[in-house]
Amino acid sequence: MSRLEAKKPSSCKSEPLTSERVRATLSVWKGIVSSCYGPSGRLKQLHNGFGGYVCTTSQSSALLSNLSVTHPILKILTTSMQNHVSCFSDCGLFTAILCCYLIENVQRIGLTPATVIKLNKDLLSLCTNYLKSETCGCRIPVDFSSTQILLCLVRSILTSKPASMLTRKEIDHISALILRAFLLTIPESDEDHIILGKSIIVPLKGQRVIDSTVLPGILIEMSEVQLKKLLPIEKSGALKVALFCTTLSGDLSDTGEGTMVVSCRVSLENAVLDQLLNLGRQLVSDHVDLVLCQKVIHPSLKQLLSMHHIIAIDRIGVTPMEPLSKVTGTQPIGSLGSISPSSYGNVKDLRTAKFGSKHFFHLIPNEVTICSLLLCNRNDTAWDELKLTCQTALHVLQLTIKEPWVLLGGGCTETHLAAYIRHKTRNEPESILKGDECTQTELQLIAEAFCSALESLAASLEHDGGEILTDMKYGHCWSVQADSPCVVNWPDLLSQCGCGLYNSHEELSWSFLRSTRHPFAPQTCLPHEAVGSRSNLTVDCLTAKLSGLQVAVETANLILDLSYVIEDKN
Repeated sequence: MSRLEAKKPSSCKSEPLTSERVRATLSVWKGIVSSCYGPSGRLKQLHNGFGGYVCTTSQSSALLSNLSVTHPILKILTTSMQNHVSCFSDCGLFTAILCCYLIENVQRIGLTPATVIKLNKDLLSLCTNYLKSETCGCRIPVDFSSTQILLCLVRSILTSKPASMLTRKEIDHISALILRAFLLTIPESDEDHIILGKSIIVPLKGQRVIDSTVLPGILIEMSEVQLKKLLPIEKSGALKVALFCTTLSGDLSDTGEGTMVVSCRVSLENAVLDQLLNLGRQLVSDHVDLVLCQKVIHPSLKQLLSMHHIIAIDRIGVTPMEPLSKVTGTQPIGSLGSISPSSYGNVKDLRTAKFGSKHFFHLIPNEVTICSLLLCNRNDTAWDELKLTCQTALHVLQLTIKEPWVLLGGGCTETHLAAYIRHKTRNEPESILKGDECTQTELQLIAEAFCSALESLAASLEHDGGEILTDMKYGHCWSVQADSPCVVNWPDLLSQCGCGLYNSHEELSWSFLRSTRHPFAPQTCLPHEAVGSRSNLTVDCLTAKLSGLQVAVETANLILDLSYVIEDKN
């Protein structure tokens, strides 16, 4: 009998944010996520101390799935971050860094949590309303009749993930493929409500990135031996398809805890095989051309089908079943009984394909809303990171259909927003307070903490000791290399702002970010000619960034409002 231990009392800690240990933990987390941020972000290697898989990444989704967090306050932050990333795929690091800076900056002020939370919500509403307004100076409409902004969006996502190890030429190639794959998933329909198809990423590791390609339809990987057994394909054109989601191997299904009573003269194996062969005869009489099975097909059934020139492909797996059902129009068959004619579907054509050392059956549908993105990269680590990045880009493009807008990237939205908030709180505080109990002094303090957090977030893009500046006209973010001379003509050192919209040849004045300067009203309403003349902008998804901003502020408010942390030690 095992020894029984007395239950340990739960630990109860009041005012957790006053603890140096808690502050140090948040500071370490902030250092991890901020050092990953942007195109020159530093990579992290995550692995178990006992060995096994090693993950090299700078992406929030990979960080969160491979990090084990135990601290209660950090769990709140990472859970909020995970929920955001699961819904929007992008702006995870943005959310985490902003949340950390908001908590850190507010703690220095000394206002009550209730006041801080109230004013943070007011400033969040100010930001959200501005970013959604027609006068916003950092919002660009997405024109679906042109690929320019969409390519900029995909390219910005790929560039911000250095662990993918792509050259400029490879980024352009993969960006074009992702956009093409996305466009193939949009049905050719005039209906108000459309259902998007799916892009299936097919791995091809050890090949050149430039060999990646997109094909309409679905690729089913097969060994060369299997392929030769099924060749030649004697029928061309439309093929009638049956899709099975149950095993056709002849194995007896698990009876669970029940009892099966069998007569001594009955052979279960032969009975099941007879049933399989009867199924095969029905497939023949129904003039089926292609049988696809998620699991295993019995050799005798395969032989019967082959004799009647029916192609049988088994061991497809669970992942392709949904897209296969959509492509072929079949209803997956889950029994060995009689098949309803409505369960069958069809494909336009079936071909073979070879990419690298892999062989595939290529199913071409009648209506293309499913496509296969054959993704190549040099090694497993780079391929895993590139796959995650492509999935993010495809999801972000889908979000852009719902809200066809993007925000300027490269830190420019953050610095522009900080300039806008400072100007509004200094010149129009009544429009923000609206009769609240908070004073204008408290508003100024919280607004400065909020703006400082936004500017610190923009400064997190610089990892090589350079300086960050902002211009006094647009409020955009500009980066200058480390070890630049102290007294300098800024246009000689600056080329263009972080998003790439403006260059230093314009008549601008600059100041160091977070330096003392008089609040100014940044120029709003982006001129269309300025946007149209730039083909290489850095942009972010409006939907993802708005959600990230909201999650960061709300999570910071939640953590700032904590009075006690009660932890069960058992």
